Amino acid sequence: MKSHAGCQPFYNMANTILVGAQWGDEGKGKIIDVLTEDADVVVRSQGGNNAGHTVFIKGQKYVLHLVPSGILRKNKVCVIGNGVVVDPVSLVGEIEGLRKLGVEIGENLFLSETAHLVLPYHRELDAQREAVKGDNKIGTTKRGIGPAYGDKVARTGLRVIDLIQPERFKERLQQKIKENNEILKAFGAKPLSFKKVHEEYRAAGDYLKPFVANTVTLLYKAMSRGDSILLEGAQGTFLDIDHGTYPYVTSSNTTAGGACTGSGIPPHRVDSVMGVMKAYTTRVGGGPLPTENAVIADMLHGMGREFGATTGRARRCGWFDSVATRHACMVNGIDDLAVTNLDGLDTLEQVRVCIGYRHEGATYDYIPNDVAILAACEPVYAEFPGWKTPTDKARKWKELPVKARSYLKAIAELTGANLAIASVGPGREQTIFL
Repeated sequence: MKSHAGCQPFYNMANTILVGAQWGDEGKGKIIDVLTEDADVVVRSQGGNNAGHTVFIKGQKYVLHLVPSGILRKNKVCVIGNGVVVDPVSLVGEIEGLRKLGVEIGENLFLSETAHLVLPYHRELDAQREAVKGDNKIGTTKRGIGPAYGDKVARTGLRVIDLIQPERFKERLQQKIKENNEILKAFGAKPLSFKKVHEEYRAAGDYLKPFVANTVTLLYKAMSRGDSILLEGAQGTFLDIDHGTYPYVTSSNTTAGGACTGSGIPPHRVDSVMGVMKAYTTRVGGGPLPTENAVIADMLHGMGREFGATTGRARRCGWFDSVATRHACMVNGIDDLAVTNLDGLDTLEQVRVCIGYRHEGATYDYIPNDVAILAACEPVYAEFPGWKTPTDKARKWKELPVKARSYLKAIAELTGANLAIASVGPGREQTIFL
């Protein structure tokens, strides 16, 4: 068992999947960064640069979109897995931006040769399809993630292995741009220039080639050595294409199962699953949010909180939803919980928790699959006394106010998983291990 500086011992990392237990933006970046102290390899297994993980180290802010958070620690191997969709130009920009901040990136970063590419026509299609939906917008980031996964499923996508083979990439890109320009024309959009796209993305391919590897065999060798692996999830449970609030979801599997298919690590080699959730609830974009509350949203936005790392959009905010998080624990097999942003509730007299939904005389203790019903549900609340005391200076469990501890115990019990971490701020040191 290893110890964290200033904290009581936690647990041996082994192979752990970390997932968001809400609608994304739960503070996974900070928790991943803390857990990487005890990990040898950190793997990003799904999503694209539509996700953003924010980490603060000694006052410096790092925003990561594709590069795993382990890159911010020395002697960690970071892997962008086969389940990720990669915009090569964006990845080059992210690597260069990190290097300018003094982050060393070289033989510590690997990119799966079978990861699919996000290309300019994906972004254009994303924007055009969102525009025609009018009031039924999903709230996509317009980064081209959905169309890229669509090409993957249709078996027409380009992959990293194509990008680094110049003649193959040129031929296939030319055909794809020709096809997609016809679609863009039907939308009334401007066609793309093959020459411009080819030059830009070929340059990105040359830059990224040294990082490209067969990451499945790389991870197998790491496990054979006994290395501990942390699988870093993006987005959250209820944005999962199969288990989320469809159609207001992303285009990948954000739940624990997706970490296995998106990395090549077999399920029986996973030792634990940690779920990250805020002490309240947020989401970005369209779709139901049963506990949404304008008062708590105004309070949090007024504190400068809850603005998206990727888009800068103000997040929708509400009270903690134990119905949703209990469902997330069931779907993911969550063993341990990390509760973040507890300090966001420090000023409140009363704190509410949703313990059920009501709709047309029926009471639900689970999330209805029909989003129309979920959107019409009325939350059933339990109330807890607020602690009215700053928690951001607490470094041990006993240093938290008694009422804050009671609240954390209650939401963990309602969720049905073990409370392992409480976070009271964005810094590494603002982390309490139970």
